[in-house]
Amino acid sequence: MKIIGNTILITGGGSGIGRALAERFHTLGNQVIIAGRRAHALAEVTAANSGMKSVVFDAEDRASIRPFASQLAADFPALNVLINNAGIMRPENLLAQPDDLADAEAIVSTNLLGPIRLTAALLPHLRKQPYSAIMNVSSGLAFVPLAPTPTYCATKAAIHSYSQSLRYQLRGTSTEVLELIPPYVATDLMNGASDPRAMPLEKFVAEVMEILATQPSVTEICVENVRRLRGAAESGHYAEVFEGLNEAMSKL
Repeated sequence: MKIIGNTILITGGGSGIGRALAERFHTLGNQVIIAGRRAHALAEVTAANSGMKSVVFDAEDRASIRPFASQLAADFPALNVLINNAGIMRPENLLAQPDDLADAEAIVSTNLLGPIRLTAALLPHLRKQPYSAIMNVSSGLAFVPLAPTPTYCATKAAIHSYSQSLRYQLRGTSTEVLELIPPYVATDLMNGASDPRAMPLEKFVAEVMEILATQPSVTEICVENVRRLRGAAESGHYAEVFEGLNEAMSKL
């Protein structure tokens, strides 16, 4: 992926991994637009980064996505990179679920349907650019699930599969498809920011940017901390890694 000379939309850009990526790309001179539900969080980021833009966007709101994409393409005609980062993570007790399954449905709408719908809405515009890229943020938990967050893990596994199919269908075009596979990172997602076992956010993003800078044709961005999860099945250690992960996280 080209890391300079882009106009980049990052969903979930008001905090966590999205904000950290936005600030790194902004520092490199790219035009960055961050999107998210919380206007105050977006405003805080743009105030700290002169020239960065923001737009309020709810990935769960199906009806707003195509109008949002049309307005974005009109306001930023050079837009050529989409980073689908917005996501939510909630614990679920599958043995005592509410009748409405509100948490599970919100997770699916935000983490899976949101990226699929936004990609579909923006792809015609992206394909008009001389170069474009779509980066979908999955998780190490796409490959080895954390049992207390089953729907979150399932959506990330689906994002991994969707990214592979999208990449294949776009082969031979000017649009790249990348997958960013984070490990357990110190963000506010599931209170990871206060857990010393989580990978520091700045260290994670620095390693991501180093991979992008030195491996321009990379399709899966895996920092060292996530390789054990990503390769658990291929290495033949899936059961061991699954048990170890869930035992360790049960002590949170």
